[in-house]
Amino acid sequence: MPSISIILLSILLAVGVYSLLKKLRSRGSSLPLPPGPRPWPIVGNLPHLGPVPHQAIAALARKHGPLMYLRLGFVDVVVAASASVAAQFLKVHDANFSNRPPNSGAKYIAYNYQDLVFRPYGPRWRMLRKISSVHLFSAKALDDYRYVRQEEVAMLVRALVESRSKVNLGKLLNLCTVNALGRVMLGYRVFGDGSGKSDARADEFKAMVMELMVLAGIFNIGEFVPALEWLDLQGVAAKMKKLHKRFDTFLGAIIEEHKTKIAQNKQQTHDLLTTLISSNENGEDESEKLTDTEIKALLLNMFTAGTDTSASTVEWAIAELIRHPNIMAQVQEELDRVVGRDRLVGDMDLAQLTYLQAVVKETFRLHPSTPLSLPRMASEDCEINGYHIRKGSTLLVNVWAIARDPEQWTNPLEFRPERFLPNGEKCHVDIKGNNFEVIPFGAGRRICAGMSLGLRMVQLLTATLVQAFNWKLPNGLVTEKLNMDEAYGLTLQRAAPLMVEPQPRLAQHLYGA
Repeated sequence: MPSISIILLSILLAVGVYSLLKKLRSRGSSLPLPPGPRPWPIVGNLPHLGPVPHQAIAALARKHGPLMYLRLGFVDVVVAASASVAAQFLKVHDANFSNRPPNSGAKYIAYNYQDLVFRPYGPRWRMLRKISSVHLFSAKALDDYRYVRQEEVAMLVRALVESRSKVNLGKLLNLCTVNALGRVMLGYRVFGDGSGKSDARADEFKAMVMELMVLAGIFNIGEFVPALEWLDLQGVAAKMKKLHKRFDTFLGAIIEEHKTKIAQNKQQTHDLLTTLISSNENGEDESEKLTDTEIKALLLNMFTAGTDTSASTVEWAIAELIRHPNIMAQVQEELDRVVGRDRLVGDMDLAQLTYLQAVVKETFRLHPSTPLSLPRMASEDCEINGYHIRKGSTLLVNVWAIARDPEQWTNPLEFRPERFLPNGEKCHVDIKGNNFEVIPFGAGRRICAGMSLGLRMVQLLTATLVQAFNWKLPNGLVTEKLNMDEAYGLTLQRAAPLMVEPQPRLAQHLYGA
């Protein structure tokens, strides 16, 4: 442990450096900084964030305005908490905010910025984006792997039927999304045989992903007060390094297994990893080849950002439908009318399920998977709404607050899918980054690469669960008592997992039992 004198010296040095920087920066522009709460010495506004930062920041914005300035340690932070302000940053000034600020997660977990999510904007980032878009998220790729999604969802249905008791729905949803993505990326299921039985590796992987999301969502003091970074006062860096080793072992084993099969001509599938490895070995253009580290970083992105987000959104959707049985009944009526009761709903049906799509939109509005957008950073000074935004400022878009803005939404806290129907007041709004009232996937250059797959997976899972089952809460719990509290991390998890009792509502042969 460092001595008290060294800690005090570090703090005094930090104060001195900050005071000097503040004086130098104040000379840069005649425009004022955006309004915001008065910062504390050294730590700035970090104490204002509380245990659930997106809610605390939303409360601060209601007092100080939708464009707000925070000082987190020595870091300038600007917050966008309305649709119009978000559009200024992510549309008008998108090019200036295309990079990520330094952060512990990217440094210690995501292979020191070698991944797609945190890599600096530039040619290498565009190449990674292109690879993932073409092989995973293009319309052709989504259609080619439609059968994978439907097979994995059918296995989830069978597992729910065979459970014959209450289940942790989020856990099974996560298993389904990981295996569906695993088959596309790796050519096989990552966990289990699809029976829903306990799988120690699946449980460990889920725990790893959950730990990553929690750690990535922590406001690490060392990131905002550089003089204190080496102390690792919260133990975040140490935990991240340990977690990185676990992920690296997991991903490294997968890559070596693929290389061995390719060398022995035993790899029969045309999955993403096989394509990447083969391209590296056979390609002539060195600039187009990915290192093993970049491949592992890309796999890490997909297995974390591409699975837990979809699973948690569906879990929120089913929870809302259980709380609103009249809405559940309307979704089931639409499914019975459009699809019928003699087969399970499929990908091809989704476009005709207008009310289901409205339910999914409303779920993304009230429960965005990433409540505070992944941070961006100003590459140059700029002006937004008459305020000076300094070069190097971190941008946080409060997606959660924007989608609950009473100036944009009637009765914003109500779960009301009708607002998105053809005659609803928000019928024109999509959730794909074009309408800033609701941007669960972000917007602009850094919009979520997996948006198309995530949206289709959430729609298919929600539709299937509603069509195939009626849902009860265990132990006679009434729907009004269902815990809807949020647990903050990088993604918006439920504070309490959704424990439910599925009751089949279709013919027995459709469940594959």
